[in-house]
Amino acid sequence: MKSSKLLEFLKKGNVSIPLYLIQNYKKLNISLEEFLFLMYLYNLGDKVLFDPKRYSNDLNVNNKDIMNYISNLSDKNLITVKTLKTEKGLLEEYILLDGFYDKLSIFMMEEINDTDSKKESDIYELIQKEFGRTIGTIEIEIINAWLENNISEDLIKEALKEAVLNGVFNLKYIDKILYEWGKDGIKTVKDVEERRAKRKKKKEEKEDIDIDIVDWDWFDED
Repeated sequence: MKSSKLLEFLKKGNVSIPLYLIQNYKKLNISLEEFLFLMYLYNLGDKVLFDPKRYSNDLNVNNKDIMNYISNLSDKNLITVKTLKTEKGLLEEYILLDGFYDKLSIFMMEEINDTDSKKESDIYELIQKEFGRTIGTIEIEIINAWLENNISEDLIKEALKEAVLNGVFNLKYIDKILYEWGKDGIKTVKDVEERRAKRKKKKEEKEDIDIDIVDWDWFDED
């Protein structure tokens, strides 16, 4: 089947396709033609009477293609062809879309989980919280530039921490910290911690020397 035939039908008929499905149909691992046929079934309801001839006439597609779509969608567990008893006690075949809805639910839950994880580590939200204000467009561009230059969020958080401890609440200061760290080859939080430890040790050693100088008895010097 040519997709143009199905598109022609979609233009003529009253078929509704949610934008979310259009944007994410490739996740279903199906062709565009199979997707359009699935959307045709989707618009007929959750339980569709198995009637390939009707589908063929509605979509202006030959019966062989219709059967191929049904087979492929069944193999991918998106639809199920099942024999059910009608209210009159007769047995008839139906196409059920339970598999499609199950996969759709999984996709949506994964997106929700990904969004939640992103929120937990969102550097933009953290900076706004520490600054106590909403950051502007230019500031967002600065943060984007850091990330695009492969500066990790963890390293940015360390620079933010240092800026806050020094009572400075602007991105230019943080940018300067990151620039100096980059010049010194500091790329990870571990590098920052080691740098701080060295500075602390050097400061302590200097204080010890200063104490020795102060305590020196110059009058008793031989």
